[in-house]
Amino acid sequence: MLNDLGVGRLVVTGAQTDACIRSTLHGAFVRGYDALLVSDAHTTDDHTEWELPHPTKSCTHELVLDLPRRAGPDSRTATTEEVSFESALDELRNDD
Repeated sequence: MLNDLGVGRLVVTGAQTDACIRSTLHGAFVRGYDALLVSDAHTTDDHTEWELPHPTKSCTHELVLDLPRRAGPDSRTATTEEVSFESALDELRNDD
């Protein structure tokens, strides 16, 4: 569906950094999409009572935050302040 819509880059935010976010990033890369992980716009639950890492560790784990930098030159992380959809919106406006 993304391919049919002409999508080339994903902006990734959300919950369950250690599962959903990481899986979404991996899925994007193996399918050839560039991805922008918004580094301060994802989170996960606290599962320390089951001896899992504290959320502050799993949300900044190199497998998540460093993954976009290792996937390719057009995949990276950015903060919410750095993310802008203006260029994409301008392209849509110019297509009309």
